[in-house]
Amino acid sequence: MRDLSPGWATDLAVLEFTGSVVDECGDHLVVSTPTNPDYHWGNCLFVLDESAVDDAERWVTTFHDAFPNASWVSIGLTRMSSDAVAWSALGVDLELDDVLTTRRQPQQSERPAGYSVRQLSGADWEQSISQAIAENERTGEEERHSYERFIRAKMQTRRSISEQGVAAFFGAFHDGTLVADLGIVRCGTTARYQAVGTDLEHRSRGLASHLLGVAGAWAAQRGCDQWVIVTEATNPAGRVYRKAGFELNASNAQAYRAPSR
Repeated sequence: MRDLSPGWATDLAVLEFTGSVVDECGDHLVVSTPTNPDYHWGNCLFVLDESAVDDAERWVTTFHDAFPNASWVSIGLTRMSSDAVAWSALGVDLELDDVLTTRRQPQQSERPAGYSVRQLSGADWEQSISQAIAENERTGEEERHSYERFIRAKMQTRRSISEQGVAAFFGAFHDGTLVADLGIVRCGTTARYQAVGTDLEHRSRGLASHLLGVAGAWAAQRGCDQWVIVTEATNPAGRVYRKAGFELNASNAQAYRAPSR
């Protein structure tokens, strides 16, 4: 089987659970998601050969050959490239994420006063879509229309695997409004956290910490004995995850170029 870090291994497992197709091409993988063509990391490459990681021109060309209509470039790497100049010359940035893991069930903090917590169901999914769209509007990170198409398709697959019992997504509600949520997916006996998010006005109140524990317990009750979460190396939320018991296991390197506006 593929020799990948827990981050990339669970990424691929989650993609396959949600309908993505992973084609083995010798020294790389081509991942495609026909049901969600706007999903940058569901329509991407994974370079498996560490000795080939620095060949930026080859991999960008290979990406465009596989996805001729893509306005972005998304390539997972088994290590950080030592030739940032070659990637930069092609307009592609190198990024690094921390892969945090624990063999102990993540600690659950006390639920903050004034909030209710439950597994998402029914109309909660539409609230989760609205929350994600509002956050993207606030940050301006993605183009509005393509992002809405992406997140609606993404939520449909999340809801589907939740209803199958493969995953669960939990939300914190304030006066009936969803203000924080996250998910967890069972990849064999490894549980992978997904999509941790909290509305700006409700941050720093312990909601993410509490939801981490709720989701971790759900996975433990279903036989999981390892938990994985991936976050940007510079993300302050890493402190929250470490406090819950996570430790650095590996790094996910990637090459990415956002669509031009």
